[in-house]
Amino acid sequence: MAVPAAASVRDADGYRPPAVTGLAGLLDRQVRERPYARALIVGGDRVHLSYRALDALADSMAARLGSTGLRRGDAIGLIGANTAEFVVALLGAARAGLVVAPLDPALPEPELSARLDALGAPAVLVGPPVADAPPVAAPRVPAWPVRVDASRAGTASVVLDTGAPTRQVRSAARELLPDDALVLYTAGTTGRARTVPLTNANVAASVRGICAAYALGPDDATVAVMPFFHGHGLFAALLASLAGGGCVLLPARGRFSARTFWDDMRAAGATWFTAVPTLHEILLDRAEFEYPVPQVPPLRFVRSCSAPLNPATQRALERTFGAPLLSAYGMTESTHQATSEPLPEHGPLKQGSVGRPTGVEVRVADRSGRPCPAGVQGEVWLRGPTVARGYLAEPARTARSFAGGWLRTGDLGSLDADGSLSLTGRLDNIIDRGGQKISPEHVEDVLAGCPGVAEAAVFALPDSVYGQQVGAVVAVREGDAVGPEEILRYCRDRLAAFEVPERLQLVAALPHTAKGGLDRRAVAARYVP
Repeated sequence: MAVPAAASVRDADGYRPPAVTGLAGLLDRQVRERPYARALIVGGDRVHLSYRALDALADSMAARLGSTGLRRGDAIGLIGANTAEFVVALLGAARAGLVVAPLDPALPEPELSARLDALGAPAVLVGPPVADAPPVAAPRVPAWPVRVDASRAGTASVVLDTGAPTRQVRSAARELLPDDALVLYTAGTTGRARTVPLTNANVAASVRGICAAYALGPDDATVAVMPFFHGHGLFAALLASLAGGGCVLLPARGRFSARTFWDDMRAAGATWFTAVPTLHEILLDRAEFEYPVPQVPPLRFVRSCSAPLNPATQRALERTFGAPLLSAYGMTESTHQATSEPLPEHGPLKQGSVGRPTGVEVRVADRSGRPCPAGVQGEVWLRGPTVARGYLAEPARTARSFAGGWLRTGDLGSLDADGSLSLTGRLDNIIDRGGQKISPEHVEDVLAGCPGVAEAAVFALPDSVYGQQVGAVVAVREGDAVGPEEILRYCRDRLAAFEVPERLQLVAALPHTAKGGLDRRAVAARYVP
């Protein structure tokens, strides 16, 4: 079964997504029509930057980069938290015609340098350090500090400290295209991270699709929860908000804090936010004491993406926050969002679903590539203007994953008769117990529904009889006294006998990736013998 790309969800109501052509011109419409409207609220001082001010800072940054000797089409690294420096550097580099590679500040030096070397990037732009975070590793290429000075009086300036760039062998430059805007890296939760080039056309299509799905406009505001060096925070929170004319609050220290989150939401007049399930769980656990707080505006919706959301958590979030919780699905290779549940006024919410396509075509295919009937599980394939052309410097992997215009995601799922997608796991995660195929994600979902369980990770254990058995590690909520036998009894009532974990271990916490998803590689290294 295949579902075509959906049109704007609010065409009938007169909503039109913004006419964006790429990263460099993202602010153009707002600067023309609403120059003094809020674009960013910055840091602990909550200084407001208008669209006109942000536009001027981006132009200034572009001019400074243009004077360094960098050429259009050169790649440049960008390291930073969710700060004004990151936003200005990103937009300024795009206007200078550079291909920007946002990088995780927590990367160790060998990995950071390897990524920059592979791109042939002659330098990396570096934002201010976060006070309580480990220092950013020093890469082998020049690091150019970026600083934005903004005052409540409305003045703002950008400083870029550069030296003469040392040109390196530009090994990836021959694979970059004139229209490339970004290079992003996959999360690498089950294998090594891959390098994904995204064109301005990919960026524009993604931003339009996200804006259309949620009817984002000038009346909307959000708080930047997810890091900008991954697609979730970059496209959904930052770029879509700015393209739609909304406002983004950048928290103090440039990263999410549950302690200040609702004060930040109030300061922004936020109408929505997006996060991964682990952060939703944190906010839900603290809600008894922290929400609602005085003068917090009502939310239009809350969005969840980048990992499966337990239906029980979804229901609890909706009851607590008084807003619909919309699950979305996407990946780096699809320039983030591919599907989303609709706003309630535009269609029913189906718990356990990640919604309908938002600008791409979705197919669920069998092993031969034929579309599966409604309700039948297969591999999720994506096709459309947001889908990248492949991986840099990996022709064999590109040939396997990108074929005939389709991206073979490696995710398992099914489409219902209405075209809503439900995800059931990953092809490379499947546990084969004597021929019985077991989805770790399904078992994790059941475990997470057990009272007292905060999160679970399920994996294959080697077994001399069956080949593989089911193993699990479970993080228990603080203050709960649930034990392994109680959890296993809960599982036996809800799982087939072969799906019940053979070994279950309680732990204080599970490892996560930088964007908040379960880090399966770290789980395997730590708990699989």
